[in-house]
Amino acid sequence: MIGLLRLAVMLLIALTVIYWALVFYFRAGERDRLEEEWQRDQPPLPRDTFVENGLRSYQGSLRRKLLWGVYILPIGAICTLIYVVNYA
Repeated sequence: MIGLLRLAVMLLIALTVIYWALVFYFRAGERDRLEEEWQRDQPPLPRDTFVENGLRSYQGSLRRKLLWGVYILPIGAICTLIYVVNYA
């Protein structure tokens, strides 16, 4: 039982590190895209305001929600594997 608890804690720590690395990576990519769009279109807003408004709308986007797959897929796969090995 202690081994399972140790595995779960280490897995959650590793998945959290991966999740935050992906969040920062995708956010930096979105920021670069918004800055390029501002350079190309030259809207009346200042660049910082334009980028912050774009990042605020990005917070609820599908890509950000899909990052939760970092947690759900590996944990689901491990639970399925445990079930198949022990009960099938």
